[in-house]
Amino acid sequence: MPVAIITGASKGLGRALAEALAARGWDLVLDARSAEVLKETAAAVAAHGTRVEAVVGDVTDPGHRSALLAAAWQLGGCELLVNNASALGAEPLVRLEELELDGLRRALEVNVVAALGLVQGALPLLRGARAGTVIMVSSDAAAEAYETWGGYGASKAALDQLAAVLGAEEPELRVWAVDPGDMATDLYAAAVPDDDGPRPEPGSVVPAFLRLLDERPASGRYAAPALLEGAR
Repeated sequence: MPVAIITGASKGLGRALAEALAARGWDLVLDARSAEVLKETAAAVAAHGTRVEAVVGDVTDPGHRSALLAAAWQLGGCELLVNNASALGAEPLVRLEELELDGLRRALEVNVVAALGLVQGALPLLRGARAGTVIMVSSDAAAEAYETWGGYGASKAALDQLAAVLGAEEPELRVWAVDPGDMATDLYAAAVPDDDGPRPEPGSVVPAFLRLLDERPASGRYAAPALLEGAR
């Protein structure tokens, strides 16, 4: 069975992707910082009959990234890496004049530096896979100027550029930066706690990611809403 590593996988989009891939027969390595939540998620995902390794830790820790890669190697390799773990930089979000620089550093470390570190470690496995793929979970804040989203958006814009260059440097792989669109997640609730308007559940955008895996378009940046619309 193919093997995927998914970071930030205990809930939200990460969990929804894990369940969808497990239903298709993928073996999985799942990462999160909360041991109890990750344990529950791993048990639910494993109910699909696939092998699931839950590795608790912080993606900014090189030792933790090594543990994720070792777990994938034990399962047989890595065909898909999903860099989904994210940090906002401030909770709730604030204007740039108020953004603590340590918060910005945290967002960059999680969203960009750790993502690249995991890619670097995974490349030998991805190159040896049948259909090696990297998905960087991006945001519309990477491309649009929304008040208070400057630090987070800057980190996601940097992630988009990493994905673009990696796609050029690794033509045998598929490298997609994917903007999932608005979702009802804990991350959004922490970012804008006063906004309680209705938003789609993370599971509703998973078909867009599955479409990419099925059709394998060229490396590049994709928006889940457009992929969903095109599938209708």
